[in-house]
Amino acid sequence: MTAPTSPADALEAALGDLEDLARDSAALDAAERFPAEACARLDALGLPAHYVPAEWGGALHDHEQLIGLWRGVARRDVSIAVAHGKTYLGAAPVWDAGTPEQAKDTAAAILAGTPIAWALSEPDHGADLLNGGLTATATGDGYRLDGLKWPVNNATRGGRLTLLARTGTPGTARGHSLFVVDKSALPAGTWRNPAKAPTHGIRGIDISGIEFDGAPLPAGALLGPAGSGVETVLRALQLTRITCGALSLGAGEHGLRLVARFTAERIIQHRPLLDRAYPGSILARCAALLAAAEATTLIGARSVHSLTGELSVTSAVVKSLAPTLVDSLLGELSELLGVRSYLTGTYEHGAFQKLWRDHQVVAVFDGSTPVNRSALAQQFPRLSRALAAGDADADGLAEAAASGTPPRPLDRSAQSLLSRSGCSVVQSLPALAEALAAHGAPDGLAEHAAALAGAARRLGTLLAEVRPAARPPMAAYELAAAYELCYAGAAVLHLWTHGAPAHRGEPLWQDGLWARAALRALRARLAAVLRTPAPAGAPGDELIDAALSRHIAEAAETGAPVTPFGAPLPLSAVRSEGAPA
Repeated sequence: MTAPTSPADALEAALGDLEDLARDSAALDAAERFPAEACARLDALGLPAHYVPAEWGGALHDHEQLIGLWRGVARRDVSIAVAHGKTYLGAAPVWDAGTPEQAKDTAAAILAGTPIAWALSEPDHGADLLNGGLTATATGDGYRLDGLKWPVNNATRGGRLTLLARTGTPGTARGHSLFVVDKSALPAGTWRNPAKAPTHGIRGIDISGIEFDGAPLPAGALLGPAGSGVETVLRALQLTRITCGALSLGAGEHGLRLVARFTAERIIQHRPLLDRAYPGSILARCAALLAAAEATTLIGARSVHSLTGELSVTSAVVKSLAPTLVDSLLGELSELLGVRSYLTGTYEHGAFQKLWRDHQVVAVFDGSTPVNRSALAQQFPRLSRALAAGDADADGLAEAAASGTPPRPLDRSAQSLLSRSGCSVVQSLPALAEALAAHGAPDGLAEHAAALAGAARRLGTLLAEVRPAARPPMAAYELAAAYELCYAGAAVLHLWTHGAPAHRGEPLWQDGLWARAALRALRARLAAVLRTPAPAGAPGDELIDAALSRHIAEAAETGAPVTPFGAPLPLSAVRSEGAPA
């Protein structure tokens, strides 16, 4: 047997051998128990090393690779991915603002298996980071912590946490600071963990809190300059929001495979459900939306390295769009499963209802969808001007589209709280559509691309009419949603243009199948968001549903990829042993 050639291969091989994963996950979910054994197995496989940048002794040098690893876990169980992956989120501010000593110490803790939590939320303030109530009061030799952070993922199980605390005037940009807290170094009686909060999804995950009462911190616990806490959080979120897209991709793939198998196996009046037009169209549309979410997340992950200065836009788009599309497709897939989508012990141990519940929390992580769309709205004037001008970083775009190739090292100094150049991905859309029309494309692809480019131009004029405001009008949120869809369409076209030669002959790439399906689905959603008439079809659209739904159903049985850049699923993981059909 050939040895695995990459971290993703090794992870897939190990996870594919897990016996009765669906049954075990269902039992843990019902008992609201933490997936400790699964997390320990991921530790043994070396996944924590991919949360630590290579310069500090880890294996993180490619965010596309990290997306693939998280997706590999999430497509088996979102809860496990959420439980384990939180360490990456908690450590991200340290890599951005920490001293070499802080970075080395945090890296050593992670590589030794210590979970890291990120303590931002408070009961009365939620996402309002400027008005947190937990205080860090300066003392003669450090700080004193007082107050409560809740809810926090891994607050109890985490050995360390990065903590946002008020050190100045509330409501101001410089009123808060970040601290690295080692719970084992705090005196007994100065802190406690409130009980785990019951949750609708991710039931066994450690969603709890931490409360301080005069807990002393040394001066060296301060992360970055005093008063820079919110800025550091926002810079770190530019990375973590994009990686959260992997959770959505995993959940969407899991749901698509489950339901595709069901439609092929479910016989009604002597015919499989899959053979009927309506179920086939739903399956095809959901596959198309998942492909669009994949394209958005992959371009976003590679933009971490090649379009770093634009991450304030990119991260908001990915974090809003990927969970939204996957929530939508899971809702549509549930219609095909019917009552089985709600039952806990039926059809593969109730896996669908669990992943559906688990995924709903992804939209809330690291800034909710409204928070990210508000952040995007603040940048409308620049985005509108840059789109009208057609400005784009051609080299950065080419590297972002070169999926699977090593990226340039991340230059953290290039990050900016507001993108000075707008968003090259969207701004390149009109020129990209013109190039496709000039150089030939599969039937329908150029027509969909041209229509999407025209919609993007019209959207640019609408963005210019919205004035930035601390509380944007409802119209701004809708326009932000439309901008996300244009980004997704451009991401599809960039990946198609770059990847088609290398994937020639693969079923999803034949005649541009996945790209045509994704653009058709995105155009329909864009028209709904902007309240414009349904878009006209393009040549070959009538053939998409049958071809795509058949491929997805076959892939669900064989473990073949269900998205253009997805990894095969080992046969041992296609169906859990003993799972009822």
